[in-house]
Amino acid sequence: LGSCGNEYLFYKSHGNMDWKIELTHTAPKNFQDRLAYSAVKGVRVIFDTATGWNGEITRNKVLNRTIFLETVAAVPGMVAAIVRHFKSLRTFQRDGGMMQMFLDEANNERMHLLTFVRMKDPNRLFRLAVIGGQVGFGSAFLLSYLISPKFCHRFVGYIEEEACTTYTKIIEAIENAEEGSELALWREELAPRIARSYWHLGEKGTVLDVMYAVRADEAEHRDVNHLCSTMEDGMQNPISNTEKELNTMLLKYVRDIMERGDNQQPAVAKSQ
Repeated sequence: LGSCGNEYLFYKSHGNMDWKIELTHTAPKNFQDRLAYSAVKGVRVIFDTATGWNGEITRNKVLNRTIFLETVAAVPGMVAAIVRHFKSLRTFQRDGGMMQMFLDEANNERMHLLTFVRMKDPNRLFRLAVIGGQVGFGSAFLLSYLISPKFCHRFVGYIEEEACTTYTKIIEAIENAEEGSELALWREELAPRIARSYWHLGEKGTVLDVMYAVRADEAEHRDVNHLCSTMEDGMQNPISNTEKELNTMLLKYVRDIMERGDNQQPAVAKSQ
């Protein structure tokens, strides 16, 4: 696991999952939903135009886009967890299991970022843009969450819908790229080690596998945030079951240890 072992403990193994997702859309139901949807669509049009995304997809465009957007995508989950944490302290009440889920979401988005920066080191100008984005978007989202958590979760749900569309476009570009092109190389190029460990991709996990895994993550965040936008204060988390996840992890650990012991016994006997 390296030096970041805790980040891998509860993560589901994508090696045992179906990476095929549905590009679903939750239709706006009221003015608040329509406002969130319009805001996301407006921001996407501006960002796509500024980065030339609607033209030819290149390796450099993909990495610039994913690195910058993942620095933004990791903000909402952390903001939600912090706001709920302080509310729990003020009211002396439990959070219903929501806080940890949002922390996990923020960490998951951060792992996306740490994967992509292994493939490209952003320059100083890019890093300044990230700082500006954190200050601007982070402040705006914090204020918005204090006013209306439901609006913010609906907003994030629509952002994740766009993320699923973006990663689908990237996957199709890689799979349909001409042999020998820079995108085609990602079909066979090994994913960064941190990604192969985090998503349990195996020693031969490729960059294309990473794109599928990230898209599956974004689809889950999409569904979770759309659901949270309909929940009232005090409701229990209907999605995450930390005790069950811990029991599953411990059971898998014991099985791995037992299998490892069984595989080592013949070798020991042979050496004797």
